[in-house]
Amino acid sequence: MSLLRLRPPSHPEPGQPYLVGLTGGIGTGKSTVAEQLGALGAVVVSADELAREVVAPGSPGLEQLAREFGTGVVRPDGQLDRAALARLVFDDPAARLRLEQITHPLIAAAKIEQFAGLAPGQVGVYDVPLLVETGMEGEFDAVVVVEAPLDLRLARLHRRGLPNREARARIEAQATDEERRALAHFVLVNDGDRDQLDRSVLELGRELGLAER
Repeated sequence: MSLLRLRPPSHPEPGQPYLVGLTGGIGTGKSTVAEQLGALGAVVVSADELAREVVAPGSPGLEQLAREFGTGVVRPDGQLDRAALARLVFDDPAARLRLEQITHPLIAAAKIEQFAGLAPGQVGVYDVPLLVETGMEGEFDAVVVVEAPLDLRLARLHRRGLPNREARARIEAQATDEERRALAHFVLVNDGDRDQLDRSVLELGRELGLAER
């Protein structure tokens, strides 16, 4: 377990909040790190939560998905049928692109709205799995990548009930550690126990200035 400082982060313009992009592959423990940074005083916004909100029942986002992929992606109760949508797009790059063209602008607008109320110097953390894949690293003063060894990630995903084959497919569909590190200011290697993770996040919090801001 360690925190690596790969390069100095940027500094926000005077009067602006300090924005941090937090990313990492599935099973690395990124969401746990986000929760802990929130406990240290950061304002945490989850891209996954925004992704659910923009396709909530009755939303324009859900209506667009139904027009694009058919009413079969909407359950009788009005909720998005995520499993049905996943079956349509997982192995079809063109369909996945159409999905992203609908949802990504909606999520981006929701993110801007969430961070608009931050005070000058306040730390905002955007918990986003696909930071590298969507090319948004330039939107942040600091990019933090959470990593873990592959065997540990697979074990964590197995405990969540994800079969090994599906877990590997999801990992392989995401950016590699090398691609993420190329854009990172900090890398947190989450390969120990919870106490070790707590200490690493405290160190990261100090690097992000959470104690002073």
